[in-house]
Amino acid sequence: MRRALKSAVAGLAAAFITLSAPQAAEPLIDEKSLPGEFSANVGLYSEYYFRGVSQTDDAPALQGGLNWSATIDKDTGIGVYLGVWGSNIDFNEATGVDGTTLEIDYYGGLTGNIGSTGLSWDVGFIYYTYPGAAGSLDYDFVEAQGALSYDFGLASATASLNYSPENFGNSGVAFYPKLGIYFPVGKYLTLSANVAKQYIDDNTTFGLPDYVDYSIGATVNMAGFDLNLTWSDTDMTEAQCGDACGMLLLSVSRSF
Repeated sequence: MRRALKSAVAGLAAAFITLSAPQAAEPLIDEKSLPGEFSANVGLYSEYYFRGVSQTDDAPALQGGLNWSATIDKDTGIGVYLGVWGSNIDFNEATGVDGTTLEIDYYGGLTGNIGSTGLSWDVGFIYYTYPGAAGSLDYDFVEAQGALSYDFGLASATASLNYSPENFGNSGVAFYPKLGIYFPVGKYLTLSANVAKQYIDDNTTFGLPDYVDYSIGATVNMAGFDLNLTWSDTDMTEAQCGDACGMLLLSVSRSF
């Protein structure tokens, strides 16, 4: 009788513990039920350089983004993507105006292949926003972009063009053609070189002349992290760009 009683008590205790133990919460929306794939990236940079010009006044930058992509047609490789990306910034020295310390960009577009030629294309948009900046500064702006890429086997190249009908700071129409070449060396090292030119309608408002920017870099993958060392410079004189031009940049980033 006592053994039966003890067994019953033990059974009830086990049932109580099982029922009272916290259960793993089920997701409100199952990831597998959503089309496409999500990815993310985060990185620490010695300085944030955008088109050859510093955006953080010689200070480090923490950057990260979230991206969603999906294949529309497997035969043609046509796909769609959307994403958001952010970084800290520091414009105070350049503008003399306190306000934003953050840049958040929203982007999206379509990608695809041109038959079996090895050519791929990308068309889309980027909306640059600067939360906290006074509306009168007109920092926020939109760009359309298009790119063609070709894989030569030993290297790949990308030619792109960005266009804005009203550029940063209400500085008018802007174009940014760019050519990039990428050389994989073994499994873990990639060398890169880029050259581009920024054309701006209202140089006085923008604060810079039309200029060429270029960079050379090397990226090594170590334990899932990308370590990058890049030299970035422009053809502007020191009087035109101050100490913002010409910099050796170091970064460590990871994609998920």
